[in-house]
Amino acid sequence: MTRSLDAAIAAFQPRLPLAVAYSGGADSTALLHACATRWPGQVLAVHVNHGLQAAAADFEQHCQAVCADLSLPLHVLRVDAHARAGQSPEDAARLARYGALRRFALPENGQAPCATVALAQHADDQVETLLLALSRGAGLAGLSAMPARWLRDGVDYARPLLEVSAADIRGWLRARSLLWIEDPSNTHTGFLRNRLRAELLPVLRAIIPHFADTFARSATHAAQGQTLLNELAQADMSAVCEPNIHSPSIAQLRALSQARQANVLRFWLASVHHTQASSAQLQELLAQIADCTTRGHQLHIRVGHGFVRRSKGVLDWYNPTV
Repeated sequence: MTRSLDAAIAAFQPRLPLAVAYSGGADSTALLHACATRWPGQVLAVHVNHGLQAAAADFEQHCQAVCADLSLPLHVLRVDAHARAGQSPEDAARLARYGALRRFALPENGQAPCATVALAQHADDQVETLLLALSRGAGLAGLSAMPARWLRDGVDYARPLLEVSAADIRGWLRARSLLWIEDPSNTHTGFLRNRLRAELLPVLRAIIPHFADTFARSATHAAQGQTLLNELAQADMSAVCEPNIHSPSIAQLRALSQARQANVLRFWLASVHHTQASSAQLQELLAQIADCTTRGHQLHIRVGHGFVRRSKGVLDWYNPTV
């Protein structure tokens, strides 16, 4: 079930001090005000200026003014979020944003500026993420949508509003006469997420009034299933890799069912090499492993942003550009 913003903040237990990723939009404005009220003197704001819009300077000035009124420290992080070859604009902006937040939050000279970074994604964002994953034919990892809390690269992230609807957030702001800015890119229908928000969600809401709750339950079930797959993959990694060597043995892989081969290979690529195979690449890799019945059989195929090759009796992944 979705919950009120006040209930979500009451249940939120971050490690302090707390940094709030603050864009100036409605969601992060509500999160910043609610957290600053609950933990006075323990909250700071972080604004990432992507430099992608003419209004970026206005967003930054708005955030500075709001934080000055609240007597909150504001840290502005400027990034180059322009998409590179093969990147979507959304992916480029997301990677630049998380990279900036990670660099900010990591300890410097033994002292981290914050213990937790809070992000303002809400229940509607969660539904959109699930629908986007379905549109791409994603597996359980994608259908798990967004976690409420996770640790990445040594940084503790949290999404305390993930069970709060967008309507409740805006109602909360209006009840307190709090101002926010609207990002014009949110209405750009060239982005699939925006089209889902504008065209599909109203239809779903009319047909299935509580779809946000039921979709969230499905994402939770998918996340539980993915956790089990990860645990199985860790066990299989121990079986197919020599101690202290993160290269799967082809012979040991072939002893597993093809489903378990696929699962442990995804885990190996993600956990050891920070890349992932497309469905077509993974199927080709599995086919090549099945054909590796002699010592002379060579294997060399593109996987993710690099290549998997056979090195004696094990698999090796490398990126020739690094």
